[in-house]
Amino acid sequence: MKTTILGASIAALLATPLFASENQHEEHGENHDDSHAEMMQVGQPGKSSDIGRTVKVSMKETDDGDMIFEPSNLSFKKGQTIEFDIKNLGELEHEFILDTAERNKIHKDVMVNGSQRHVSENAVSLEPGEQSKLIWTFSNDGSFEFACLIPGHYESGMFGNVTVQ
Repeated sequence: MKTTILGASIAALLATPLFASENQHEEHGENHDDSHAEMMQVGQPGKSSDIGRTVKVSMKETDDGDMIFEPSNLSFKKGQTIEFDIKNLGELEHEFILDTAERNKIHKDVMVNGSQRHVSENAVSLEPGEQSKLIWTFSNDGSFEFACLIPGHYESGMFGNVTVQ
């Protein structure tokens, strides 16, 4: 029964445009066609005209082998539009994906073979030294997560908590 449910969950995820092969890339900026933006539990892409706060987020590895986000815990108000200014200060590729912990776990399990990468409005993948912005509106309250789902990175500590009230 568990195998059937997991298989159905993975099949449903693969039917949506969350992933692309390694040779495909998507730019993540403020050009969003609201008619195609799917409302997720964590919220939806925001508009630059609605930004209420900018949060700087860095991604990096530590000397002891951990992989981290700084800051690692964030709090926002329901309805708030945030501009995440994300920079990869590490020596490896990292990603920032914003979702529920449950959906991140499913995505992480699918990515385990390393042949997939996120192509989604709630994710940014950055090579070392790269920087990008992600504008997001938190439409619902609850507990959410941001994470790097590249194989081994989450297990090395690369995730953080988002609380929306």
